[in-house]
Amino acid sequence: MGKPIEQIKNEALKALDAASDVEGIKALSSHYLGRKGLVTHFLRNISALPLEKRSAVGKKANEIKKELDKAFQAALIQLQTRVYPAGGRIDVSLPGRTATPGSLHPITQINEEICDIFTGLGFDIAEGPEVETDFYNFEALNIPKDHPARDMQDTFYVSDNIVLRTHTSPVQIRTMENQPPPVRVIVPGKVFRRDSDLTHTPMFHQVEGLLVDENVSFGDLKGTLTTFVHQMFDDRTSLRFRPSFFPFTEPSAEVDILCVMCRGKGCRVCSQTGWLEVLGSGMVHPALFEQVEYDPDRYTGFAFGMGVERIAMLKYGIDDIRKFFENDFRFLAQF
Repeated sequence: MGKPIEQIKNEALKALDAASDVEGIKALSSHYLGRKGLVTHFLRNISALPLEKRSAVGKKANEIKKELDKAFQAALIQLQTRVYPAGGRIDVSLPGRTATPGSLHPITQINEEICDIFTGLGFDIAEGPEVETDFYNFEALNIPKDHPARDMQDTFYVSDNIVLRTHTSPVQIRTMENQPPPVRVIVPGKVFRRDSDLTHTPMFHQVEGLLVDENVSFGDLKGTLTTFVHQMFDDRTSLRFRPSFFPFTEPSAEVDILCVMCRGKGCRVCSQTGWLEVLGSGMVHPALFEQVEYDPDRYTGFAFGMGVERIAMLKYGIDDIRKFFENDFRFLAQF
């Protein structure tokens, strides 16, 4: 059997007290507890003892093995903590590592740029809930339950009366409820619709605009949006207004800009038309003023709404909206 197990234990602990580095402790652990270690050798030869002694000696040897293993581990932790207080070894021969500079997400950049342009034109920023009532999301915006315009918006319903807002337009009503004219606000925020393809995602971002005052005309709307487009893109970008329909504006218009890729010559991006749709707009419908007790004979206003992802895709020449949400660093690092 060789040395008694107690003697092996005492020698191991004495040697451990004298160890001064990590490599020395690991060597001692291997010498006593490794596959060919003294404690392991002792355990393998217990069968040489008389039968009546095997159980007690084996139990004692296993207890000592666990005790020594615990002592070696504690000594390693104590030594590493003392020598490397930061929690790890520092190799001073390695080159320095610099932090990779980060940047704002392209959607955040465009959203902030849009807000900066309109706040520079005198608009305030308003916010509203993303989980909205059917009344504010539809009915107060002149979209009753049987209105065909509801079919244009694939809505996420939380309950019969609660929805994930399909546009930021409900904030128009909430803002007008809480203040008399004049009103000049933009409303950036997330909206939700059941769409998912190259140009649609179930969650996307909109910026809504609303201006209400006396003697506000469609010409004011055109001038405001022309200023916005020229600042967002460039002064060479022409606009056109096409008649359209929105339940909460009358008259309504879609706004197109000269294709930023081909400058009107026709290309794949603009489907050979030379124009790109960027936002919807119009004069506020009198029915909305009735909801908030504004006098429609005294006040007029205009409203507009745009998708932030749409503006970003046009500005940066991106053909797939899903790239904004895939978190591919190679794509995001370009911005």
